[in-house]
Amino acid sequence: MQEGHTAVGDDVFELDQTTWDTLVEHSWSDFPYEVCGLLGIRPDGSIAHYPIDNAERSMTYYIMEPRQLLRAMREIEDEGWGLAIYHSHTHSQAYPSETDIRLAAYPEATYLIVTLQDRDHPDIRGFDIIDGEVTEKRVVVREEAA
Repeated sequence: MQEGHTAVGDDVFELDQTTWDTLVEHSWSDFPYEVCGLLGIRPDGSIAHYPIDNAERSMTYYIMEPRQLLRAMREIEDEGWGLAIYHSHTHSQAYPSETDIRLAAYPEATYLIVTLQDRDHPDIRGFDIIDGEVTEKRVVVREEAA
């Protein structure tokens, strides 16, 4: 299994329902501004969530607050977990902008975008961004054990 990917396959990114809900709630928390953060993907597939302040508090882009980012990255790297980087698009579709693509510095990461464009049906889409090339990954919510 490649770092940053789930056991489901390289073209699929798996979230649990709680993480899906948490990412959507975080996206609404500073609406209409973009929010951002990291996910640490543990070997068992469970997910550690690191919400990080958008230092620019912008409606069109994000810059992760450097101290929070460093703390989260250190923990994820020290633990050897996979990495997902997420942010919200409050008024546009969940597809990487030219800025998102230009600033994508972690080829091993899955980039998740939460869109609030359809207010009644938020969505999360995932992408690999490697050397400027964007490949979509299907985001699925795994069923919880009863």
